[in-house]
Amino acid sequence: MSSDQIDVPALPILLPLGLVLMVASWVVLRRRDRLTARRLGAAWLAGWYAVAVLGATLLPMHLAWGDRGGEPDLYRIILIPLTTMRVDDFLLNIVMTLPLAALLYVVFSVREKSRVILIGFVLSAAIELTQAVIDLAFHGTRWADVNDLISNTLGVLLGYLVFHRAMRFEPFRQVLESCRLTGSESRSQKAVR
Repeated sequence: MSSDQIDVPALPILLPLGLVLMVASWVVLRRRDRLTARRLGAAWLAGWYAVAVLGATLLPMHLAWGDRGGEPDLYRIILIPLTTMRVDDFLLNIVMTLPLAALLYVVFSVREKSRVILIGFVLSAAIELTQAVIDLAFHGTRWADVNDLISNTLGVLLGYLVFHRAMRFEPFRQVLESCRLTGSESRSQKAVR
């Protein structure tokens, strides 16, 4: 391999990142006096979800620059929706973002439909823009696809609708409330402190 190209592997980055997030979440919950098994489990689940999304969207990565890279593969950047959509990828992107609404609620107390969808859209746009920049600047091998942006946002919306419906069931809501990392105490509990 030449010095003007590099292959960035997935596992040597993703596994340590996941472990660091596990330790960091334990430390943060302990320092905030909020450490319970359910909250720790929720934090670990959220961390590994983030690691999985990172791995699915950016890693492994092939980078090249200088004369070795040649011209960027512009065909890897798809700006017209639905014309070149790969149905399998579209469905997988929907499934990938289904849990986001529940995780946003548990980790950051984000409840509003518009905020959940906006966050999902912005995260997806950031991923697609990162892929496009890597393709253009470093001759990456990922696809920056407007269809991914659409399917990811649709997955967030569907996940929100399922999550919102599930929150109507008291046992589910109670378990989820006990897992929330922020804002799970009622006002009466805070007043007692």
